[in-house]
Amino acid sequence: MMTLKCTSTKKYHITDGESNESDGAFNLTNFWDSLNQAVKAVSHEATKLSLAFSKPPLPSQQDVEKLSESTLKSVLSLSTVYYWLPKSQGVSLRRHVRDATVEVLEGVAQLVEVILSSPLQSLSQDQLTSTGGVWSACDHFARLPRDNKAAVLMVLSDQIGVVKDAIEEIEQALSEDQDPFSDVLDNDQEPRGNQDTYWSEKDRRVIGPCQGLMKAAAACLRKLTPAVKANGDVATSQNLAQLDDLADVTKEISPGLDDLALCLYPPMDYSGVENNVSKLASLLKKVLGIIRSSHVCGESQLTWVQFLDGAVDHNLQKAKDLIQQDS
Repeated sequence: MMTLKCTSTKKYHITDGESNESDGAFNLTNFWDSLNQAVKAVSHEATKLSLAFSKPPLPSQQDVEKLSESTLKSVLSLSTVYYWLPKSQGVSLRRHVRDATVEVLEGVAQLVEVILSSPLQSLSQDQLTSTGGVWSACDHFARLPRDNKAAVLMVLSDQIGVVKDAIEEIEQALSEDQDPFSDVLDNDQEPRGNQDTYWSEKDRRVIGPCQGLMKAAAACLRKLTPAVKANGDVATSQNLAQLDDLADVTKEISPGLDDLALCLYPPMDYSGVENNVSKLASLLKKVLGIIRSSHVCGESQLTWVQFLDGAVDHNLQKAKDLIQQDS
């Protein structure tokens, strides 16, 4: 009985590994050249493997062993090249490369599992899908950021999209006079008459400064992006670390904004709103403080940092005052 000697159930521990730091100067261009070659090799081997098991007859035992060895060699080569990338090149960059590498390795493992579990009659849909998955994961490398500055800009772009969606969702709900939960009712359910499913006038007043705080968060991300583009530097370890700090702290914004948005829906729990508006304001002050002390903040950036810092204080205080009214 012929078996593929490529361990299909193997767990790749790339996410837990440490980079291969070396005393010599690291050449990022050479790394990308080597990584791209390694990715092409994996894609080529996955294609060969899939074609060999796409129709009868089965490949010979000798051919199976050759396929297994060459596939495993390509996978190990990709893993090795990934480990060449030291954390000193930027944690944000390394995370992007790590995630892309893991996606390829998991894709190959899935392809092998499908081949092992499918009867050899014709090319199955699962095998086609799995092969395409490996190709897609390999193609993703062409879109990866090439340095830590580009990696941080990618993080900011993702965060801007998430925050924008959350703000628009609240605005849409407010613009509708109907029950904001109407879209989750079954068609045969009658509209509910419970006032707890609607916003009161006080609720809507409280939402105002909460929206103001959300918009301050969005403005912060929008303003930070061109600042990183213009001033972001990857030449020193200090500046690389500051870029990573900016990426990490801005990734906290969307969860904080989501927590606030969720508690704004009726029936509104004012204590929950006050708690979450305070948390988001505190986070935004932290973000602005990190921006202010980083190398991306010049004189022109300091103007909007100070403005947004004041806007955060204003909206926080206004929300608290409105919540305390008539309570």
